[in-house]
Amino acid sequence: MSTTTIPTTGRAVVAHGAGDVRLDEVPLRQAAADEVIVEVAYGGICGSDLHYWLHGAAGESILKAPMVLGHEISGVVVRAADNGAGPKVGTAVAVHPATPAPGAAKYPLDRPNLSPGCTYLGSAAQFPHTDGAFSRYVILPVRMLRALPDQIDLRTAALIEPTSVAWHAVSRAGDVEGKTALVIGCGPIGALTVAVLKRAGAARIVAVDMHAKPLEIAKAVGADEVLMAGDAEAIKAVEADIVVESSGNHHGLASAISGAARGGTVVMVGLLPTGPQPVLISLAITRELELRGSFRFNDEIDEVISALADGSLNVSPVITHEFPLERAMEGFEVARNSAESGKVLLNFASEA
Repeated sequence: MSTTTIPTTGRAVVAHGAGDVRLDEVPLRQAAADEVIVEVAYGGICGSDLHYWLHGAAGESILKAPMVLGHEISGVVVRAADNGAGPKVGTAVAVHPATPAPGAAKYPLDRPNLSPGCTYLGSAAQFPHTDGAFSRYVILPVRMLRALPDQIDLRTAALIEPTSVAWHAVSRAGDVEGKTALVIGCGPIGALTVAVLKRAGAARIVAVDMHAKPLEIAKAVGADEVLMAGDAEAIKAVEADIVVESSGNHHGLASAISGAARGGTVVMVGLLPTGPQPVLISLAITRELELRGSFRFNDEIDEVISALADGSLNVSPVITHEFPLERAMEGFEVARNSAESGKVLLNFASEA
């Protein structure tokens, strides 16, 4: 597309409140000198997008004004930055949606994902909210962009952001090579975690979910065994060195603790609801388990891109559905049904 044909507005998926997500025409603001205009190709519907739609909030991030959703995107640069930095027109890109920022709270400087003022595309954590990228065109700073090698197509590239979340979770576990790994919850993040564990050399990967479809996807990306979530004895018998909890509920966390071997490590990437949660903490104590949180990611996105480019990371089975932008709400309905879907993509370039 020529840069002279970029319109001043574009269609976007906008959350107005609980149960109220619309396809609105939004204005395209003026780009700063260090920003580019990206024509979005694909966007993956994330759990946080679903929460804003269904509840008007994602955890403690509550909608106070309309906000463009979406942070898992790929696209093509259609106008380069005026200062000459970053990718040129025609470059296919993935996006790192975080803007780390210091604040009053203490945090490790080498872990900017924990910076207290950090903003994220499509997040209501701050006010004014940070608009997301579920828009036909989006203006982004060059620091967020990662040029894609020819080996990665734009459709697959929509998985780079959630795969980076999974990569970070696995890195929080330490060296997994030759070890037994247990993944609780095989939605998109759980399934991508299985794929990352496979590439990292885990000797045995056991995946757990409530439904057959997510377990089918987990097998396709590298799980050696699958178990139904209700099979408590089988989960306990795994005795995993590494457990990744990605279900985001206390039942999953209980399974993660019970399925861990003595002295094992439990990485918690599934975000549980705010407030007190019942936890098998006595078992974690007597088994000397290490419980580690995992939140978003930092530079792992670059490792993910390299692994996808060299073919050592298999993630394509995680994509189960694709909808044109005009049918975005149909896509959201499918994405909320975790029994029948994996990652649901919106295709911003196609016509209905």
